[in-house]
Formats: sequence, structure tokens, C-alpha cells
Amino acid sequence: MLLNFLLVVILFPSCYSIGAITTSQSLRDGNILVSQNGTFALGFFSPGNSKYKYVGIWYHKLPGQTVVWVANRNNPINDSSGVLSISSDGNLVLYDKNDRRFPLWSTSVSMERTEEYVAQLLDSGNLVLVRNESKKIVWQSFDHPTDTMLPGLKIGLNRKIGLDRLLTSWRSEDDPGTGDWSYKLNLNGYPQFFLYRGLKRIWRSSPWPWDPAPMPGYLPTSANNQDEIYYTFLLDDDFLLSRIVVKNSGVIQRLTWDNIASQWRVSRSEPKYMYGHCGAYSILNSNNLDSLECMCLPGYEPKSLKNWYLRDGSAGCVRKGEQTASMCRNEEGFVKVERVKIPDTSLAAVMNTSLSSTECEQLCLRNCSCKAYTSLDIERKGLGCLTWYGELMDTVEYTEGRDIYVRVDSVELAEITRRKGGFLKRKGMVVIPILSAALNLFLVILFAYFWGRKRKKRKVKKKWTKRLLSTVVGDEPLESRQPPDMPFFDPYIILAATNNFNPANELGQGGFGSVYKGMLSDGREIAVKRLSQSSGQGLEEFKNEVMLLTRLQHRNLVKLLGCCIEGDEQMLIYEYLPNKSMDYFIFDERRSVLDWRKRFDIIVGIARGISYLHHDSRLKIVHRDLKTSNVLLDADMNPKISDFGMARILNGDDIQDRTTRVVGTYGYMAPEYATFGKFSIKSDVFSFGAILLEIISGKKVNSYFPEDPSLNLIAYVWDLWREDRASDIIDSTLLTESCLLRPQVFRCIQIGLLCVQEDATDRPTVSTIVLMLNGEAALPYPKQPAFSSGRKCNCQNPSNSRAVNCSLNEVTITEVEAR
Repeated sequence: MLLNFLLVVILFPSCYSIGAITTSQSLRDGNILVSQNGTFALGFFSPGNSKYKYVGIWYHKLPGQTVVWVANRNNPINDSSGVLSISSDGNLVLYDKNDRRFPLWSTSVSMERTEEYVAQLLDSGNLVLVRNESKKIVWQSFDHPTDTMLPGLKIGLNRKIGLDRLLTSWRSEDDPGTGDWSYKLNLNGYPQFFLYRGLKRIWRSSPWPWDPAPMPGYLPTSANNQDEIYYTFLLDDDFLLSRIVVKNSGVIQRLTWDNIASQWRVSRSEPKYMYGHCGAYSILNSNNLDSLECMCLPGYEPKSLKNWYLRDGSAGCVRKGEQTASMCRNEEGFVKVERVKIPDTSLAAVMNTSLSSTECEQLCLRNCSCKAYTSLDIERKGLGCLTWYGELMDTVEYTEGRDIYVRVDSVELAEITRRKGGFLKRKGMVVIPILSAALNLFLVILFAYFWGRKRKKRKVKKKWTKRLLSTVVGDEPLESRQPPDMPFFDPYIILAATNNFNPANELGQGGFGSVYKGMLSDGREIAVKRLSQSSGQGLEEFKNEVMLLTRLQHRNLVKLLGCCIEGDEQMLIYEYLPNKSMDYFIFDERRSVLDWRKRFDIIVGIARGISYLHHDSRLKIVHRDLKTSNVLLDADMNPKISDFGMARILNGDDIQDRTTRVVGTYGYMAPEYATFGKFSIKSDVFSFGAILLEIISGKKVNSYFPEDPSLNLIAYVWDLWREDRASDIIDSTLLTESCLLRPQVFRCIQIGLLCVQEDATDRPTVSTIVLMLNGEAALPYPKQPAFSSGRKCNCQNPSNSRAVNCSLNEVTITEVEAR
């Protein structure tokens, strides 16, 4: 610290801070104006390798110089002669002291000089010019942003004074001048924000109301009234520093400061795809990378099939077969397209907030130019109706998106109705004309042979699809009871891929059975999970895993490629993950390859995967069998949660459920679940806490501790925590790492103890845990954890007549059956 101070004194001998800029106190090069809490500073700076000087605002307490606003961005100073002062008319002006005739920059506000004016830097990073006595703000930098949006800064239009607040990029890292990229409000049709390069649209936000899924600590706010339309965001007091920046590379990013790593982390970045990547009347499918990126809206087909299958969908779609059926009062209708970022609203009608969904449909139906409609639920204002009258552009699949209704003609509407109404009936209608058109016996026999084989496979697939659906979706809404798009592998393909299940290809065993490595004919490596006849799991778990994993997609969940059913053989085919499971590394000498940063990344990845199951997927899913052996690692050691045979879906707003069949592994099961069969998302939180402590300690949750053989890992960590000896639990292979990482390790231990608290209501949600892991806000002190001091498993709870058969073997499952 002393050395740093001396360097500052040597390099900047005349640098000191001032409290405000007044008529008698100017800001000169080498001096800074610091906000009251010290977060921001205003002064002269030279970006990158530039020799020029600019006046700007930056984060004062952070290393480096993160500039958030520039005054004279297009009029730099050639030397260190700059002076920022209050002029005689009360404006804030910037001069080169060698030439005070023409200011390089000024606030340029017309005002009466009835009192003194003062410039101050607020704790929000907002530079304000105020009347000294009345404290009325006459000018503020938040009304004139450059490339950065800070909490509380509004972007949008002030209709009263015609002030358009927008973000514009720097020209380069060395030049903060106005660049080519801008992020601004577009009021054509219905309000939305666009990222532009010059005048070209590059990316589009969702239209107003801008109410994205809430993030803990992040509070988005928007308004649209006669005075103004804007978007802004605020942060909780304890939340990390965050900003939104338009980069000179053409991306707009939300960045959050990571105090541990002392760097900015990108929490969101756009665009992932350019505006118009998929042309008119198409949808961008950004979730499934194995399929075509662009899909046509109902009633439309690719305009250029050749380009379409070359994955170029920029030409978009046109009405199918150039149909001549009229879409104007000719029995046409609408088809629902779910969960999308709704199309570009530049050609959409102004919203009517007094129409119901049915009235909105009728309004669109009566106007022959109306292409689609949607109903928006506006907080405190009721339902609104939005209708489109031009091309439907830039529709994107979006988890938190809205539903739109696309107009189709009577022919397409009838076809979609038949498609939903009966699969076999349609196929029969195709087969009859083919058979009647057969001209000779050879063609009939040949056709019958191939048709028969296809029909047999279809029947098998339909039979098993029906059986799969019968178990899992019984309590789900009707619209979700659709067969999964699940490839069924031929058993001969699997036999060839695994070399007839050669023992040399066996990767391991679990409660389901054995897992084998295989290679398909196209070179893809796969993992085949084969149901053992002696397994404690059976068809129900098989069905459950298929039905859930076909509906889930997340980078921290294992990917199911398909299944194979032949007689009593039941197999699941997954992506192959070369690094096996977490327990293969963490409880062995191999754990030395996992330094703390990699372990922390694994912890965060597991948390994000569970958060997706609990909060972000279309279904609210409780895994019920989270443990280290069910966390797999890919080639880059990224975690992927597996084994969904025991998972259950919580309906609607349910927060917990109850079962008479308790499954899981001793040590990972929450007490309310193991004892009473009550499971909830907090049950998974308990399991995550146990895994977290295992990763930190390198010890199994049911480890033996010579100091007290009755303790398990959770109890052992709790005792050390209360004695301020938490460092004793840290894996010895981590002790050689930098002591700078210790606070993060201790923080993770505390989070682990918060997760395993005895009362489920005290445990944090996983979305909160993700913020805890990435933040530095003070954590609550953990309460008494739930743990059993004994290791005897056969016990009985007379209150509910449940036999509890706990297993200490992580391969087998734990079951509690009602008598």
C-alpha cells in the first residue's frame, strides 16, 4: 500500500480532490471531483494509448479506469491545459486555458442568473448542475449518456422537452468519440429499442412493457405516459456494481463487478443473432442447435428451399404453395405460437388496453390486413391488444416470451386441425390411394413390404410413447400432453455401437444398471444406460427420465439423445461425457487436478442447472436424487446434472408435494423428505448443500471422522464452523493455493451450511444461491443443520407407519414404502 501511495505521489504530484465546482473553484487537469461515498470520480483522462485529454466520469475505487461518461468526446484537448469551470452565465464549460474564447464543451443551458450555480457528482455517477440555494437541478449528465447506462439512468424519450436519451459506442478503445453503434428507442408502430449500426438495424429488444423476468437484486423499471417513455434499472443496496455498455465491437452487454477476481463479468450480451437472421414469417430457433435455426410460422414455407437447408433463412417464408385461398372472411383462423419474442412492432397497431383476448381476436379477424395479434397483460392496466399489419419479422423463441396468434387460411387451418386430430387416420388416407394406384403385383408387394416395416416401427414408437405419457403427464395440462420428439434407436445400432456390450466398454454402474460407451456409425460417441433386470429402478423411472429430459435443455443438464426398447431391454442413449462423474475425481487422489477455481466453476454450474429446473424451465422440477455421482463432467470439466428417474414435477404454484415412496441417498436427503415424504425445491437445496461441502472438503457426506465417529460431514463442518475452525475442513490439496481465495472458500462453506439448515423455510432458493456465489453481500448466519448423529439405518416412524431403509451405498437408491 505504501509503495502504491508513493507511486501516485511521484506520478501525480499535484493531484487532489475537490468537493464541487463553483464560480471560485474550477477543476483542472490533475485534480478530481469525487462523489460523497467515493464510488465515482470526475476528472481529466487519456484513454488507452491516446495522447489526447478528455473530461470523464469513472469508478474511483476500482482498479484500472472504467469510464462511464465523457463530456468532450468529440473535442479532445491536446495537452494538460484543460479547465472545467462555471461560466458567468452559470453554465459548466470546458476550456483550453491557452484559448478561452471558444469552449470545447458546455452544458449550454439557458437560464437566468438569479443565484449561484454549483456542479456536483452524485453517488449514482450523475454529474449535476444545480442552483446553490434551491438545489434545483438545471442540467445532468444522465440526460446526455455516452456509451454506458448506470442504475437510475433512463434511456428513452422525454416527450415534454423532446429529449432523446440513447447510448452510443466509442469509436475505439483509444477514442471515446461518437461511434457507429447506438442503442435507442424506436417509436414507429409500438415502442421498442434497437441496436443500430449507423441506420441499419442490428438487434431488437422486446417491445414495451419492458418487464423481463425479475433477477434478485436487479429491479427493472419502465414507463410510457404522456410525459415520457423510458427504461431504467435499479440495484438493491447490497448488490454488486452493474452497468450496461454499447461496445465499439457492436455488442451491448450487461456487466457486473466481481470483487473476488477484480474484474467485470459479462452477465448478458446481445446480439446472439442479427436482426433478420431469419427472414419474414419465420422464427429463430436458438435453443436447439441440432435442428435448423429458422422455422416457418404456421401456414408458411421456406421461400428458398436450397438456401433454407444450407442454414440460410434470411429470405424468410411465404404462404404455402402460393395458396390462393383468401384470408379475408373466408373461414380463416389463428394458430397459437408459444413463448416467443413477439415480431417487430414497427408495423403493429397501437395497443388498446380495454379489449379481452377474445375481443382482440375478433378485432384482428375483422380487418383483412391483420396478420397476427397478441394479448399483453399490463400491470395495473389490464389486458392490451396488439395487432400486426405488415411482415412478421424477427420472431425469436424465448423462454420468458409471450404467445402470438398467426392468421392462417381455411385450408391450412383444416390441415392443422386434422394433424392434431388423428395421426393414423391421416396415414390411412395416404395409403388407400397409393394401393389403388398400384399397377402391378411387384410394386404392390414391394410397397407393402416397406410400408409394413415402417408401420410396425411406428406402432412400436406410438405404443411406447403412449405408455411413457401415461405415467408422467397424468396431472399436467392438456396442451403439454404431446409425445416427445424422441429418436428411437434400433437395438442393432446400439449393439454395434457398444461392440455387443463389451465389458471393456463399461463406464460404470448405478441404480439403473450399467453404462457403456459406444460410437455410432457417424462417429458420434454416446453413453448407453442399460436397465438391469435386478435393478431397484424399473419402467416408471425409465419413463420419467425420457419424458423430462426431452423437455429440458440447459448447458448444465445431461443431454438425452434417444432411447431403445426391445422386449425387456430398455436403454437410454446420452451424449458421452469423457470425465465421468464428480465422485470419480473429488474423493480420490485425482482431485488434485481440480484447483479451487475449477471447483468453484463446478459449484456455480450445478447451482445454475438446479435453478433452471426450479425456476427457469417450463416445468417446476424437483430432482430428488442430487449427489456427486449424479453430476457428470464434460471434456472441459463443466458439470451436467444427470439421472432424472426419480424427479417429480410440481404443478402450478405448488411449493411442495408428498409421497409414500421416498427415494434418494442417505446424507443427501432433507429431513422432512426422509421422515415424512414431503419434498419441495428446498429438498434439492439441501442436497446441493451436501454436495457443496463435499467439493470443498474432498470428503463424502457419510465420511468417518475419528474425532467423533457419530458425526457425518454436515455435523462435522457445523462443529468446526461454530469453533471458528472452518479452515480445517478445506481439502488439503487446496491449502497451497493463494490465500486470496480463502474468503471465497469460506463464503462457500457458509452457503453450504445455509442450504442444509434443518427448517426448509430457512434454506435459500437456488436462484438466491447463484447470487450469493457471485456476490459479496453479507450472508445470514446459518442455523442448526439437519444431520443424524447415528449411522444405523433401519428405523420406523410410528406416526406414519413408514419403514425407512436408508442406504449408505451411493449406487443403490433409498426407498420408503407405505405398509
